[in-house]
Amino acid sequence: MTLTLPSPTAPLKIGTRGSPLALAQAYETRDRLAAAFDLPEAAFEIVVIKTTGDRVQDRPLKEIGGKGLFTKEIEEDMLSGAIDIAVHSMKDMPVAQPDGLLLDCYLPREDVRDAFVSPTVGGLADLAEGAVVGTSSLRRRAQLLSRRPDLQVVEFRGNVQTRLKKLHDGVAVATFLAMAGLNRLGMADVPKAPVDPELMLPAVAQGAIGIERRADDTRAAEMLAAIHDTETGQRLAAERAFLTALDGSCQTPIGGLAELDGGMVRLRGEILRPDGSESLADVATAPIEDGAAMGRALALDLRARAGEGFFDWTLPAG
Repeated sequence: MTLTLPSPTAPLKIGTRGSPLALAQAYETRDRLAAAFDLPEAAFEIVVIKTTGDRVQDRPLKEIGGKGLFTKEIEEDMLSGAIDIAVHSMKDMPVAQPDGLLLDCYLPREDVRDAFVSPTVGGLADLAEGAVVGTSSLRRRAQLLSRRPDLQVVEFRGNVQTRLKKLHDGVAVATFLAMAGLNRLGMADVPKAPVDPELMLPAVAQGAIGIERRADDTRAAEMLAAIHDTETGQRLAAERAFLTALDGSCQTPIGGLAELDGGMVRLRGEILRPDGSESLADVATAPIEDGAAMGRALALDLRARAGEGFFDWTLPAG
């Protein structure tokens, strides 16, 4: 069958959230597809979709539902045919997709590290005792409190620009952002210090862009196969299997990072109590083709060591 390519009169509709970072990721996807098939930009249409997670900014994600808040409306539009594909930050993606949708295309992964961001403090070790740090991530919160229980951690939601404004307004002296997002936005001027993964293991799939499609859309499948990065897919297979076996969500502090070495994949995983009072971490290695099975096994081992109620803890208000 001949592939019917999109055109300016019948563009491929790319769904995305409307933040500057989400748009940058959608433009990267469009540009890679345009280059792969020698198409003009006009053969693609960027469709901005506002999600519940974008609309509700005054409450922690755990109170309003978790990761699916950033994908539900986008996926509904894809299932209805309003858009053809959707571009996602993989660290925000639930581990399962709705019936009829597939997530099997990943762009080359960016820097996986967290960035310590502060206009006045050079790094995590330089924070004064009792300093106020802002983050909306339960993982970062738990990791911070595990290493620096003296710190005060406050809720810090919003896109990159919103969080930077909160810093400059004095809501906190520091926050954490993903290096990948800052790089994709070209924000070299942000006062940041990359955090070694040995100190703070990043979120599962951090730095990766995933592109979702309808399972029966053969044109989208063929086009996306041309821009899929195999190594990123292999790393995320291990990481997302680890997350899936832990039933990971925005309500569970989990870090995970897979790295390739020849034909092997090495996965580091960490789970923490939400208050940072305890953390469990381990490393596993397996042939790349066994990455997903290894991720599941590592998760089940950590879960068994943690015991019942490990993730149960009510975060204080504020």
